[in-house]
Amino acid sequence: MLKTLAALLFATSTSAVYAADEASCPAFLDYDLPRLHSNETVNLCKEAAGKPLLIVNTASHCGFTKQFGGLEALHQKYKDKDLVVVGFASNDFNQEAKTEEEAARVCQQNFGVTFTMIAPSYVKGRRANPIFRELGKRTREPGWNFNKYLVDRNGKVLSHFSARVKPDSEELTKAIESAL
Repeated sequence: MLKTLAALLFATSTSAVYAADEASCPAFLDYDLPRLHSNETVNLCKEAAGKPLLIVNTASHCGFTKQFGGLEALHQKYKDKDLVVVGFASNDFNQEAKTEEEAARVCQQNFGVTFTMIAPSYVKGRRANPIFRELGKRTREPGWNFNKYLVDRNGKVLSHFSARVKPDSEELTKAIESAL
């Protein structure tokens, strides 16, 4: 069900020479991560070089799952202004789909998600993937699904928003717009 955390922990940190924006990317974002229900990987330093990120831990069967729709709306509204939305499927709270195929179906068919989704991994505690381990150190680790972390163009973690902060909230919208 879950791709092994080892795939993330032992992922090779990319050592290729990047463009100027990518060269300044912080190490905690420089991992090759498996895309949800795909053989492809994504490296956030490459995908979001010089762009602000909204990183969210997600789940397919949670009271907050409807937030996928709001996250997709944010993605559509701000993608041309450089915001990169990235969802990390997580089963830390036992709310994830049984398979990656099912998780992808929930995201794509039920909510029309087109933003980047990462395969299931842990997002809290000692087993947390390296990105969420660092987000937890810099702010706080997720207490539930759909915690949102806003990271600026230089990789500085600006804000943490709990699951109760909806994607269309004024609080989150103002933070995103100030990061753009």
